[in-house]
Amino acid sequence: MRIALGVEYDGRPYSGWQSQAEGQTVQDTLQCALSRIAAQPVAVIAAGRTDTGVHALEQVVHFETTALRPLSAWVRGVNALLPESIAVGWAHPVPVDFHARFSAQGRSYRYLLIDQPVRSALYKGRAGWFHAPLDMAAMQAAAVCLLGQHDFSAFRASQCQAKSPVKNLQQLEIRRRGKMLVFDLSADAFLHHMVRNIVGCLVYVGKGKYSADWLAEVRDKKLRSLAAPTFAPDGLYLRRIRYDQKWNLPQMADF
Repeated sequence: MRIALGVEYDGRPYSGWQSQAEGQTVQDTLQCALSRIAAQPVAVIAAGRTDTGVHALEQVVHFETTALRPLSAWVRGVNALLPESIAVGWAHPVPVDFHARFSAQGRSYRYLLIDQPVRSALYKGRAGWFHAPLDMAAMQAAAVCLLGQHDFSAFRASQCQAKSPVKNLQQLEIRRRGKMLVFDLSADAFLHHMVRNIVGCLVYVGKGKYSADWLAEVRDKKLRSLAAPTFAPDGLYLRRIRYDQKWNLPQMADF
């Protein structure tokens, strides 16, 4: 039997999603809880990896098991064995041709950024911080040039393993919500550090270091060295994985 799960997590206590020898990852922790419910080893495959300190509003995974359990066992039962920083939101049986990663048609991320002179105590690790007010209108103007299909080599980490730097960025919206700036990005797929590098460049524009036109120049020259440093992981959330409606997957509530 193949089962898909929607998983929410706080990335701060973990060394990212991907399983590691020392075991302090979201994947390792989730697999341990699932294996106890199944009374057999369980390995999960995720829609995508997240780095150390990056959160997920809804990561999607699937796993195989011969254990016959009610769906509630894969949610409430597993949650009873997980630390407070990870929670399964839903479980859904899927056909064997469903694959959490390869069946995904798109991915969405959200970045939360506080732009004020003093750091926040309550949002430490949950939102990025810049020490001065940012010009949202300038950032919105700059963001337009990244929409559509482009070579995003300038926003790609050196260790990125993607076969192609060409991605289709379908959404890049910036709005203010209270003391936060909210960046919403959606694409067919993302390169390693792509969102954090885009946010870093937009902060450069927002603080007045460069004009909005600079971002198009960075895009066209395809050189990572011309772009801003990678922004902090604190405010980054894997927000949603998009699948064909034929899979009939539930969705967790947004925020």
